[in-house]
Amino acid sequence: MTTGTVFWYASRATGVVSLVLFSVVAILGIMVNRQGRLPGLPRFAVTGLHRSLSLLTLAFLGTHIVTAIADGYAHIPWLSTIVPFTSGYERFWIGLGTVAIDLMAAVIVTSLLRTRLSPALWRAVHWLAYVCYPVVVVHSLGANKDLRSGWLLALTMATVFSVLTAIGYRILAAAATVPRPARVPRQLVRADRTGSLR
Repeated sequence: MTTGTVFWYASRATGVVSLVLFSVVAILGIMVNRQGRLPGLPRFAVTGLHRSLSLLTLAFLGTHIVTAIADGYAHIPWLSTIVPFTSGYERFWIGLGTVAIDLMAAVIVTSLLRTRLSPALWRAVHWLAYVCYPVVVVHSLGANKDLRSGWLLALTMATVFSVLTAIGYRILAAAATVPRPARVPRQLVRADRTGSLR
């Protein structure tokens, strides 16, 4: 096995692992309710798990990118990891991967700066993860021909189905939730009982 072959297989393997991990991170993010909790788990556990899995995903993604660039067969330049559709090899599919990286970078940077940003801005940028996921899947299917058949295709479809199921569950749960009435100031409650606002 040559060095180029090692990089080729490493790039493919870390890409598949990144896709699976990103799917798990997406599912976890989707399933968390507005209070940052999953049923039965404390908030700190969910936040820690989400953060840890996100970092693990980034580690595999970084290895995927480095091994793809180091692979002598593909000849993917470093610039193509930042600027979409500049690679001479599989321009469209690699370009989609770059778009996904750029979207992920926006989500990561705003997450690191979350305490300095308004919640509305952070949430708006974090919604890019919903755009990023299908881009990652299409990049994976296009750039890695192994994912188009056999058990790898089944794995990919299982991750997609799982993410779609989580989205469906979240939508149905939100529709079934009865909004809590706004809190009534104590003075109004007293006024209702006594007829006076004091």
